[in-house]
Amino acid sequence: MNHPQTPLLWQGEQYPSTDPAGIYQALADLEHPCFVVRTPQGIGAAAGGRAVPSGGRAGGLPLLAAAAPLPPQRLGSAAFLAAHGVRQPYLAGAMAGGIASADLVIALARQGFLGSFGAAGLLPESIEKALARFAAEIPGLPYAVNLIHSPSEERLEREAVELFLRHGVRCVEASAFMALSPHIVRYRLAGLRRGPDGRPVADHRVIAKISRTETAERFMRPAPAAAVSALLEQGLITALQADLAKYVPMADDITVEADSGGHTDRRPLPALLPSILRLRDAVQREHRYPAPVRVGAAGGLGTPAAVAAAFAMGAAYVVTGSVNQSCVESGASKATRALLAEAGIADCEMAPAADMFELGVELQVLKKGTLFPMRAKKLYELYQAYDGLESLPEAERARLEAQVFRRPLADVWQECVGYFERRDPEQLARAAGNPKRRMALVFRWYLGMSSRWAVTGDPDRTLDYQIWCGPAMGSFNDWVTASYLKAPGNRRVAEVAHHLMRGAAFHTRIAQLRTAGVHIPAAAADYRPVPLESAVTTLEGAR
Repeated sequence: MNHPQTPLLWQGEQYPSTDPAGIYQALADLEHPCFVVRTPQGIGAAAGGRAVPSGGRAGGLPLLAAAAPLPPQRLGSAAFLAAHGVRQPYLAGAMAGGIASADLVIALARQGFLGSFGAAGLLPESIEKALARFAAEIPGLPYAVNLIHSPSEERLEREAVELFLRHGVRCVEASAFMALSPHIVRYRLAGLRRGPDGRPVADHRVIAKISRTETAERFMRPAPAAAVSALLEQGLITALQADLAKYVPMADDITVEADSGGHTDRRPLPALLPSILRLRDAVQREHRYPAPVRVGAAGGLGTPAAVAAAFAMGAAYVVTGSVNQSCVESGASKATRALLAEAGIADCEMAPAADMFELGVELQVLKKGTLFPMRAKKLYELYQAYDGLESLPEAERARLEAQVFRRPLADVWQECVGYFERRDPEQLARAAGNPKRRMALVFRWYLGMSSRWAVTGDPDRTLDYQIWCGPAMGSFNDWVTASYLKAPGNRRVAEVAHHLMRGAAFHTRIAQLRTAGVHIPAAAADYRPVPLESAVTTLEGAR
């Protein structure tokens, strides 16, 4: 950025544009410097040219300000790009149940972006199929796989880690952790080795998604000594790995999750991110890691301006979620994607989470076009009020069977038995002789199936769709209203990533010029996405 203290003139081959469309094109040419000048017709802008001293020179126009080239890869942390082998500091975060699908991850990897496969809630055989696709279709390209903390289904977390180790998964996005489980510690430490210079090298990268400082600190510090000793005694790590564990943090990257879809504490990003950055700096001063833990931002990032704001606050990278769910590559059904494309900023609500139902944990979902939030909350109220299904008032039970489950609760319980016999028999053992536990499993059936119906697009269950969604979806829809991305069929995940990042660089450039005292016309100051095959950037309605 150049804010001249002495008079400078701009010189170039082409006359600066003074109309909004031309100013926009100059500003949007991020690969070249942008010069803002004063012309007889008013403010003008040009991409390219040069600034020269005004004294004694003929020609040229008074230079008001200049902005250096700012391609989007210059945003955020260069260390993030190097560590993950990507072109831009951007991650499409995991959405459970395969909504962040293998197709989504592959499409992003081929364009130089990092995507995280939504393995949470999937059976091991489904995860294994996705890992086989990654090995066959994007060999050598970066990807991540989600590991979700499962305190009520510990076996699933353990089996997922075993699967990741067996298939050589190099990057895990850890989510919903309230404490460090032995399984995430095992994954991290099983990838430790000593490098040629003697320093520890972590071949298993961990990106931890957090919304609380105490959880962030656990991932910023080395693995707990007790957990390390237990893994060593069980033969799950080597003595060398146990020794190296003292010198590396549990995570390479910490994603600060603000008001997002799914699991969220709905914390404001401007309040949470600075606190986590200060915590990271304090931990770094104590441990002096060769590579400090990077801190990224997530939640509410549905427009270029929001992404630019996250980078301006110091985010090393950004993470998107809800907006990707509406893209054609997501695992969500066409019906769900259509509902998401019509969502507004206020069309979200909190509802009980299936994976932590008994704990009263909630997640953020879409409320427009579905009755799921209301019905799920009612189930939790009944769970708190009664000791088991047999204790439910007859009228309440009849209403549930007719309107919510659409079948006798006894039949639902038998389906739960068959499901957990295959997936996690321990759940049935815990429910034996415990009516309240059986009620929880039956109610969790509805919560689990509601997300499944949204994925498959069951037309008979539209009003029961559980669609994880945050306010970023509404802001994204508002931003793309006048563009080709308004139609769900045009939303491709790599193009959305491209426009969010390029738009963030554009808005960063606008902010730099405003800081220099230059007022950019409103018609030229808002990035608008156009199809990538378009050779010329246009500004609809600028004139």
